[in-house]
Amino acid sequence: MRRSTLGFAFLWSVGIAASTGSSEACSQLASSFTSQDVLFPNSSHYDAERKNFWDQRSAAFPACIVFPNSANQVAEAIEILHSTKAEFAIRGGGHMNFPGSNNIDGGVLLALNKLNSIQVHTNSYQSIPSVSVDAGSKWNEVYDALSPYGLYTIGGRLKTIGVPGLTLIGGLHYFTNKYGWTADNVLEYHVVLGNGTQVVANRTTHADLYWALKGGANNFGIVTRFVFQAYKIPTLSTTTMKFDNASIDKFIETISQYTIHNDGALGSGPVTTMSCNTTTKEINVEFIGVQEGGESPPSRFSAFTAIPPTEIFNNVTTPKDWHNKFDTPNGLSRILFGHHTIHAEAVDRLKEIIHAWVDATSEIEDIEGLASGFVLNTFPASAARPAQVNGVGNIFGVEEQPMILWQLTTAWKNQVDDLQVTSWARRFLDYQHTINQEKGLSTDLIYAGDAAEWQNPFSVLPSHNLQRLKTVRAVYDPDLVFTRQNWGGFKLGS
Repeated sequence: MRRSTLGFAFLWSVGIAASTGSSEACSQLASSFTSQDVLFPNSSHYDAERKNFWDQRSAAFPACIVFPNSANQVAEAIEILHSTKAEFAIRGGGHMNFPGSNNIDGGVLLALNKLNSIQVHTNSYQSIPSVSVDAGSKWNEVYDALSPYGLYTIGGRLKTIGVPGLTLIGGLHYFTNKYGWTADNVLEYHVVLGNGTQVVANRTTHADLYWALKGGANNFGIVTRFVFQAYKIPTLSTTTMKFDNASIDKFIETISQYTIHNDGALGSGPVTTMSCNTTTKEINVEFIGVQEGGESPPSRFSAFTAIPPTEIFNNVTTPKDWHNKFDTPNGLSRILFGHHTIHAEAVDRLKEIIHAWVDATSEIEDIEGLASGFVLNTFPASAARPAQVNGVGNIFGVEEQPMILWQLTTAWKNQVDDLQVTSWARRFLDYQHTINQEKGLSTDLIYAGDAAEWQNPFSVLPSHNLQRLKTVRAVYDPDLVFTRQNWGGFKLGS
């Protein structure tokens, strides 16, 4: 086929070799799918799609890009990939932020964009509200669909994050304190396995796979549809506050106490983002708090108001309107995350880490386009409870202890600086976490959504849960298609 031959010649021209398996897979896929659903290098839209990712570092040169239109077409594509032993990557929303997590050089990229059906069920799933969401959907689309019914679900906080990536790694939300992880709110998964077989996993059918997908990422198959429980939450009460350097210590003390005492009676949670001036060593804080219901100002954040902030804005809005405010366009910069967790009561140590981050940022301040951020996410003790009482659980096995996820978020402009930035971040994270371990202040949890590429969230799971995951994998993917052929995400290992 001339189109594929030209495409593979292009890959050679940029120094990327398509394997024999990938070449054969792309040829078979081109024969089975329409020309609009298989893109080769040098074809229209290929370049835009190979770079259609949040992190510029994720751009790659796939041998071909395939757009299935249905779960059946996903199954057909997987059968071809399985038989040809071609390496492949999967893109849902394209928001995972490290190279190779959702794209591939010289292999096949399965792009799920066209799986975008969303259906709201007000009482049809076990007499509770639910929403079925295909794997190509973004979270803002889910909230838009739920809005006319006054319903909400526990999903992504940013507008354009994809549904599958966030859900399959757990998923942090504002209301984790009451409803747990996003994965704790999944009622059903529709899955294509490594041999092309399609199964439905829920608490009564393929229950072992149902459990494994609650945090187990893409180690078992491709989820083509999720069914989420929905809740009658027509309004959100929000607050946005800013704090200056003079308030940093008081702010850290306050967020510590908030995390310790934020029970699950009322859904509420914040995201804190810090920036710094490396010359003056001053820190600026933006604090966003969201609470379910219409009480304004939201009472759960009154202690932060008392600090006080330099600026504050309170509002009552719909989930749809709230999430649509937070857009994160693809391809704006090169981005690196990395995080660890610390006991919520370790106030003095958290202060030390934050001030050390300011000092350390001066080491890379000359890098072009640098934006160095420090993010805090809270995980109250009550966040572990939904998994403990729902009869299913999840892979994390987190105990009921309040903790804070502290995270580096670093952006920069040029590829030439990749190694310097990643080396800097790794040194800082490893050094500070080692001190926390020595002091008995660290916790084991690594959340994949905020982890760096060298971190392995599965390595810190309870050993019995890790072994259970591998047992489930042996049942549903005995040929290890999603371990050996599938690039992207974090893998269970052998």
